[in-house]
Amino acid sequence: MEETVGSGMSVLVGLLIMAAIGAVAGFLAHAVMGGGAGLIGNIVLGIVGAVVAGYALPAIGLSVGGGIVGAIVSATIGAIIVLAILRLVDRA
Repeated sequence: MEETVGSGMSVLVGLLIMAAIGAVAGFLAHAVMGGGAGLIGNIVLGIVGAVVAGYALPAIGLSVGGGIVGAIVSATIGAIIVLAILRLVDRA
């Protein structure tokens, strides 16, 4: 396999975009649910939320569209689900 010259740069750009979407989604989820976790916490929450939404939304037949806006909306929905579950577990 040949490695292209720009492949390392495209991976970095992809990671930065994923972190930015995660940060926005985590911030929005905390705005809806209350509380806050700082920048790193928002990024992690948003990325975990995106994974959860990636499985949960298609399973119930929901599609939020494509592109950056669709990714942010989907990740935010997933992050809200994750926050709700974490709060239920915290109460127990």
